Amino acid sequence: MVAYQGLLEFDGNYQTPGQRRTRAHSGEGLDLMRVSGQGTVYLANLGQYVHVVDVDHDGLTVDSSYVLALDSGLHWEVVSVDSQYGISGTGKYQLNISGRGKVALMTSGQPLMLQVTPDKYVNADADAVVAWSASLRVQMQAQTHSSGVFRRRGNTGEGWELSFLGQGYALVQPSELLPPQNAVIGSGVAAQFGMGQQGARGQNQGNIFTN
Repeated sequence: MVAYQGLLEFDGNYQTPGQRRTRAHSGEGLDLMRVSGQGTVYLANLGQYVHVVDVDHDGLTVDSSYVLALDSGLHWEVVSVDSQYGISGTGKYQLNISGRGKVALMTSGQPLMLQVTPDKYVNADADAVVAWSASLRVQMQAQTHSSGVFRRRGNTGEGWELSFLGQGYALVQPSELLPPQNAVIGSGVAAQFGMGQQGARGQNQGNIFTN
């Protein structure tokens, strides 16, 4: 929260013992603050784009690092996503958000909402995927048969991709990097945006490869 107007109250959101145990085991969870009253709240994080998604009966699967806010009527739980090699777009655990309401997601740039239908599936770079309809079937495959794929994008310029099949949508951001708060960074706010000494290359040496 960066600012607000009106008569509002802010309270911490209670986590059940089960949620705390799950987070300790999986690393996934949400540190939430409950807002009530009448007024307007302005939310932001490191200058990222904020994209509001409507959640319906299909539900939404997303990494908790991308979640900024959600309606109090929505429910979330940690689910396991099969990812043998721990690709960032499909971490071993994700959040499954269910119910009816809105979720505010943070993205690096204006995201692309891709519709998935039974006769039109979608492929996307695993490092660019933000969220998808929970009802979709998801398959992971290498974009190349080069042995370099076992490093993140290796020497090929690409790495793993996700295939979405069924009826729903996939949300993709115009970036193949992790959220700023998850990146391996130097010091200071500027470093989180790849600025400072040696720029992005100096701050993300593990994410950049050259031929």
